[in-house]
Amino acid sequence: MSTSLTIPCPHCNGLNRIPGERMADTPRCGRCKKPLLLSQPFELSQSNFASQTKGDLPLLVDVWASWCGPCQAFAPTFQQAAGTLLGRCRLAKLDSEAHQQLSAQLGIRSIPSLLLFKNGQEQTRQSGAMALPQLLAWLRQQGI
Repeated sequence: MSTSLTIPCPHCNGLNRIPGERMADTPRCGRCKKPLLLSQPFELSQSNFASQTKGDLPLLVDVWASWCGPCQAFAPTFQQAAGTLLGRCRLAKLDSEAHQQLSAQLGIRSIPSLLLFKNGQEQTRQSGAMALPQLLAWLRQQGI
């Protein structure tokens, strides 16, 4: 019997149950018909935060701001990681300036900050930009 995964849609926030063996088949949302797994980070906001942290695939959030030099330098690395981790981890970006209330709720003290959510709960966080090998090694330590 196959294990199915619950995955929130990054477009409409609908929850989708996908059989494990179908994860490589480019699953689409049952509601909006758009792809569930993206090879680039999607935008996280106050309105979609609660639904996006649910599900069986971990969610890695990059908290950033447009005025932050290290955030801008880290952006291409995070983008590259999204493609590398496709199907194993979902990646999202949270603009701390545009979503100050959510940033405060999450206790963000410095940027860039990476927050890893599993099953709706924050598992760990890391401050500062990293090179892709460091980022992937850190995620492996977290079981991803």
